[in-house]
Amino acid sequence: MAAPTTEPAAGPSADPPPSGTPGSRGPVPWWAAVLARCAGAVAGGVLLYLSFPPRTLWWLVLPAFALLGVVLRGRGVRAAFGYGFLFGLAFLLPLLAWVSSLVQAAPWIALSVFEALFMGLAAVAMAWVSRLPLAPVWGAAVWIAGEALRGRVPFGGLPWGRVGFGQPDGPLLPLAAIGGEPLLSFAAVLAGLALGELVRRAVRRRSPRRLLTPAVIAVLAMVSGPLAALVPPSGGGGPERTATIAAVQGNVPRSGLDFNAQRRAVLDNHVRVTEQLAADVAAGRVPAPDLVLWPENSSDIDPLRNADAAAQIERAARAVGVPILVGSVLRNPDGLTTSNSALVWEAGQGVVERNDKRRVQPFGEYMPWREFFALFSPYVERAGYFVPGDGTGAVDMNGVRVGVAICWEVAFDDLVADSVAAGAEVLAVPSNNATFGWTEMTYQQLAMSRIRAVEHDRPVIVPTTSGVSATIARDGTVTASTAQFTPDVLVDRTVLRDTTTLATRWRSAPEWALVVLGVLAIGAGIVTRRRAVSRAGEDEDG
Repeated sequence: MAAPTTEPAAGPSADPPPSGTPGSRGPVPWWAAVLARCAGAVAGGVLLYLSFPPRTLWWLVLPAFALLGVVLRGRGVRAAFGYGFLFGLAFLLPLLAWVSSLVQAAPWIALSVFEALFMGLAAVAMAWVSRLPLAPVWGAAVWIAGEALRGRVPFGGLPWGRVGFGQPDGPLLPLAAIGGEPLLSFAAVLAGLALGELVRRAVRRRSPRRLLTPAVIAVLAMVSGPLAALVPPSGGGGPERTATIAAVQGNVPRSGLDFNAQRRAVLDNHVRVTEQLAADVAAGRVPAPDLVLWPENSSDIDPLRNADAAAQIERAARAVGVPILVGSVLRNPDGLTTSNSALVWEAGQGVVERNDKRRVQPFGEYMPWREFFALFSPYVERAGYFVPGDGTGAVDMNGVRVGVAICWEVAFDDLVADSVAAGAEVLAVPSNNATFGWTEMTYQQLAMSRIRAVEHDRPVIVPTTSGVSATIARDGTVTASTAQFTPDVLVDRTVLRDTTTLATRWRSAPEWALVVLGVLAIGAGIVTRRRAVSRAGEDEDG
């Protein structure tokens, strides 16, 4: 008896089923073909992970999506979901391994599994559009729709792992200035899917004419980056200014969760390194800064409530003689909740401006449905009671408008765009990566900061407690960086401009345009598949 067919008929116009699919009479058993497709999906996910920093193997995104596209072509709902889920799991498990250093293995695996479900859903939709003309275009748009959903739900979403965030060293990077990270993701996925379709047709010995379309799409996708680099930012008619900005990495006594128990030592480290900076300035070894940036959690002791902590910060501010952006944890008047804040501290005045973190991290800085999740894991009690702040995400420091994206806020398009819209001339990404030890987390976050520099034509300064701190030029180049778990200071002479990129002006419009394109393609794909099944049924009846 023949093996049951688990995938719908594709219609008389479709390619014949390859050897080894359920119902085929080729030499390869159907189960062997399924295993091969599973292996292809897993290999694609691993390649996508390897394309991300700290490696500079950006080009691995091409075979990653080439494999996924070939695996998904013409698949049914259940098969496509399974292959997409495997792809996502093979990508996210190693990418998010740094989570396990905070809460050990179970929550890390649970998070990876949950996020991979979104990729499974996207894969189903990609399979639906895989037999349409120009299928790589529609498949790439569908992927962006999946990333848009994953980056927003639930609890504000998790944008970590969007494809464009793995491309700071690739030729497509200039696209970020045109359509932000979504357009960068779209081009990378499009090139990979087109490459896969080209190889698939070549293996099937299609005519040269049939090879032309995917080849042209792949080439156009790859040259779109260099072409985007020819589009200059607009504006910037005012006089060019410069500011010398210092980023202080004070380091922590030791990595791991217990660093929070040594809050005073962390504060003392940053005071000491800042005083050393002042001594170096006085000796002429480094230029005098116009402002100093400390990282997130550089003073976990609330200086608004603790006179000793305030005195330490004041000492550093007097030594260096310019405002300091201090990352602090402030206890709110309710006595229960806290705010993750960046305070502008001026000598003799104390706090003159304050920017609270606008999007706090679920399951870390706060615990949604705390009582419910406490039934399943003791790690729930480690989550904080932080609440989000409001505001524009920008502060004034000694005449310089500084956009502030605290740690993981840099992953959210709208937050960074808000800062630039509020007049930010330079972007600061104060972060605390000490909790995650020697993992790749800090490099993944640094890559996001590089994308933001190009997206908004703004220099970016990344001060971290334990590294990697960095200064980033407007073209995404890392001009200086520190080693991990080493006290250090970066002093950067930064050119300030008020230019505006297309991505800054258009904000989320390119992403929504791609989402609409993907949704329309899904509708067309569903209609096409239904018609194919209907025609196949009529042929059998005839």
